[in-house]
This record gives sequence, C-alpha cells and structure tokens, in this order.
Amino acid sequence: MALVTGGARGIGAATAERLAEDGAAIALCDLDLAGAEATAGQIASRCGVKTAAVRADVSKADEVERMVEEVVLRLGSLDILVNNAGITRDNLIHKMTEDDWDAVAGVHLRGAFLCSRAAQREMVKRNWGRIVNLSSVSALGNRGQTNYSAAKAGLQGMAKTLAIELGRYGITANAVAPGFIDSEMTRATAVRLGRDPEEWKEERAREIPVRRAGVPRDVANLIAFLCSDEASFISGQVIYIAGGPRA
Repeated sequence: MALVTGGARGIGAATAERLAEDGAAIALCDLDLAGAEATAGQIASRCGVKTAAVRADVSKADEVERMVEEVVLRLGSLDILVNNAGITRDNLIHKMTEDDWDAVAGVHLRGAFLCSRAAQREMVKRNWGRIVNLSSVSALGNRGQTNYSAAKAGLQGMAKTLAIELGRYGITANAVAPGFIDSEMTRATAVRLGRDPEEWKEERAREIPVRRAGVPRDVANLIAFLCSDEASFISGQVIYIAGGPRA
C-alpha cells in the first residue's frame, strides 16, 4: 500500500496512478479532500485497486498520526510513503517574512518528518518499506526561494539519514529532485510572474538539454522504480530528474 501526500493533482496524482499500475493500493492525502477523492476514484476505476482519500495537514502531528491509523485500518498496511506535499511562498530575502519561512518549512520539512516517523512504524513491522522525498533542483539554490531551497535541501539530508537508520529493517529512503515540470504549480508561478504559461514553458524548455519540459509522469516513473523490489539496493540517494545534468 502506498501513501502519497499532496496527492490530489500534479506529481502526486501522477505518482499515485503509476504505483497503482504496479498493483499498489493507494491512499491520497491532501488538504483538498474533494480533489483527493476525485483522483482516488479515477485511479480505482482505471487501475482496479483499492483507494482511499484522507484530509490531513502534514505539518500537524495529531493529524498525521490519525491519517496513518486510518489508512492502515482502511487498506491493511503502509508499505510506501511518498512525501510530496509542498507549497511555495517565494520572495527575495529582504522581503521574505517569518510566516513565509515557517509555512514552507512546516509543510516540506516538518511534514516529511512527521509522515516518515509515523509510516516507518508500520514498515518496520513487515521488514519492508520505501520512502521517497520530493526534493527539487532548487535545493542547489534559486533566486527568490530561500525558504523553498532550504527545505528541499533538507529533504535530501533527511532521506540520507533515514536510509542509514532504517536500512536494517528492509526500508530504503531516497530523494528525487525534479527540474522544470509542466504542472499546475509551475503554471501558477508563470501567471504570478505575469507570463503566459505556454510561452514560459517553451522558454524554459530551450534551456533543457533534451529540449522539452518535464511532465509529472516523468517523475512518477522514477519514483515507481525506487519503490520496486528491483531498487532494493538503492538507498540514501538523491536523483536529479531534469532532462540533463543539474548537480
């Protein structure tokens, strides 16, 4: 069974569907419960697997604990965790507020910590598990994203440490770091910058060696591999998926 946070849309939804294609039961966590329920229903219809949708704020410990308990009760286990939930509050450092910092750090770092802590208890019982953190090329630094870049870099360190601590229990932990992915979030960023989303995508694609923007399915395919038995000797790694070398 796979739990994907931030699973209502974008990379989260694509990852959930890809894991379902491999036969995994799917639980989607999102603040947008209606969106998560709709995506869960579509996955159940297309892939014929059990699904569940749960509303939870991953930055709140009590909600995360209840979420994991509910998911295990409804689907029977928790074998795969994809820490995908994320937000942006971009601004230059002299304009960035403490609330901007706390909000991004809370969802990305605290959220991944709380979810991983709760999920590993179930994985240890079965001596098998997979944890994948969604990082970003922004972990290498990106103008206007002090909070986001720091959080994404932190998720890489978290994955490496989880790999060291949990490996003896048959649990692997890795981070994937996407580059430019054509998604609702990046299109919203384009609009916020006063740009046409399609023109912005084409402009960004010209900077990518493979000459196209990524799509959520590209990231989902990598995550599915890392969650498979074939990837059992891959742990504590950060894999950049950006259409070219970025690290």
